[in-house]
Amino acid sequence: MSDSTDQPQRVRQLRLVVEAEDFAEAVRFYRDVLGLPEQAAFAGEGDARVVILDAGRATLEIANPAQKRMIDEVEVGRQVAPRIRVAFEVDDTVARTAEATAAGAAEVAPPTRTPWNSLNSRLEAPAELQITLFQELGPQDTTTD
Repeated sequence: MSDSTDQPQRVRQLRLVVEAEDFAEAVRFYRDVLGLPEQAAFAGEGDARVVILDAGRATLEIANPAQKRMIDEVEVGRQVAPRIRVAFEVDDTVARTAEATAAGAAEVAPPTRTPWNSLNSRLEAPAELQITLFQELGPQDTTTD
């Protein structure tokens, strides 16, 4: 594994661009339900529209097929994820999952504690995205009484 701390960061931002057939519904869900603040919005000819939402810190998680299968098994109990899945860290997975499903997302799997000590739920969300909502639970207590 190479150490990237000696290298200057050449990429400043990760921007995931998603085509949404129901643009208004997708904006409503991700901006208003999940609470991603709107950074900018642009309109062009022929009803072209885009909204850029701030999702906080971005990372690119690259997993091999075995890891993808293992995550599906832990979070859902079966293989369901498409090649690309979007994960959002939230403050309360249970509450955010309830809000998301009330707003039209379909629950694939309820909040589940993972071996890496996070609480993850899986949803089918607007713009045909499968998403994970996850809450970091902190370090696991490995002490015994």
